[in-house]
Amino acid sequence: MTVTQIRKGFYGLVIGTALLLTGCADKPGSEGWCEAQRAIPKGEWTRDDTKTYATHCIFDNTTIGSDAWCKNLDETPKGKWTTEEVAQYGQYCVVK
Repeated sequence: MTVTQIRKGFYGLVIGTALLLTGCADKPGSEGWCEAQRAIPKGEWTRDDTKTYATHCIFDNTTIGSDAWCKNLDETPKGKWTTEEVAQYGQYCVVK
């Protein structure tokens, strides 16, 4: 094996690991994400983390994937759902 082949293999391993870890992370605003965020000191949160937490984690009916969120979306006419809500509903309310 040449040094170039070893480097390519190493970079492939690093990229593959990063993709796997990213795929396992909870979606911001989901129940798992809110729970994990509570364990992180608030001083370490980004502005986006704070906004997402305030939007989705304070009231149960706005926490993506919670029973109240799924019920609220069930009661909303499907024509008013966003594309993201359709995907989230499928992931968190149907597949649960």
